[in-house]
Amino acid sequence: MKPELPLLVALLLPLTPAAAIAGPVQAVIENVPDDTGTIRVAICHEDEFLKPSCAFHGEIRSTSPRVTVSFPDIPEGTYAVQAFQDRNANAKLDRSFIGIPKEPIGFSRNPTVRFGPPSFEECAVHLTAAGGTIGVTLITR
Repeated sequence: MKPELPLLVALLLPLTPAAAIAGPVQAVIENVPDDTGTIRVAICHEDEFLKPSCAFHGEIRSTSPRVTVSFPDIPEGTYAVQAFQDRNANAKLDRSFIGIPKEPIGFSRNPTVRFGPPSFEECAVHLTAAGGTIGVTLITR
């Protein structure tokens, strides 16, 4: 082996991307009003937030007053959690004719929801490689 090769490898190694470190995350959904349907939870990057599908999503049978949805490997980064109780099992958030949710909804950091959905910044949480627990309280109106 040429003596220059180990030096070249040592110089280029810092330029290679590191593998994303991921950890377990639990989303604890509080204020589940009853045992009807399922609770759908999504952990989203900013560009996915409030859209139908996020990179990480889970579902569990509704159980009052709380459920926990586990995600085994969420890479470190900034995310927002969105959750809703799918009371009629149609896999979508039902809304009134003017767009108001008809089913219980909630977001990470539990922002106040008044005239429209919260922003990503209001819901954003930073997850480390160690993972963690994120609480969401459903709004039942």
